Amino acid sequence: MVSYPENYRYSKEHEWIAVDGDTGIVGITHYAQEQLGDVVYVELPEVGESFAAMEVFGTIESVKTASDLYLPVAGKIVEVNSDVINHPEIVNQSPHEKGWMVKIKIKNPAELEQLMTAEEYQKYIETL
Repeated sequence: MVSYPENYRYSKEHEWIAVDGDTGIVGITHYAQEQLGDVVYVELPEVGESFAAMEVFGTIESVKTASDLYLPVAGKIVEVNSDVINHPEIVNQSPHEKGWMVKIKIKNPAELEQLMTAEEYQKYIETL
C-alpha cells in the first residue's frame, strides 16, 4: 500500500498540495497516476498566471485518457516544473516528489482547510 505524505493536503480530484509558508507545491497523487497509466504529455500554465480554487490549470495525458489538472487552492503560478513537461514519465515514477506540477503563491490559506488530510484521502480512495 502506498503511504501518502502526512504534511500534504489532498483534493477529491486527486491533486495534492505541500505548503511551505505562503507557497504551495502542487502535483497529482499516486492513485491518480495509477488510474491514468503511462503519462505521455503534461501541459502547464505560464508563470504569473492566477487561478481560483479548483480551477483547471493544466492537462495531463496518458496512453488511456486525458484529464484536467485542478488547482486545490487559489493562487498565482510562481514556478512550473519543466522536467514533467520534457519527461512526463516522471509523474508515474515519482508523483509525490519529482513529479510535482507547479509552485504557487497561495492567495487564501484558509482554503487549505477544505482539503483532505492524508488519512482522509486514503479513506476516500478506498471508497472508489
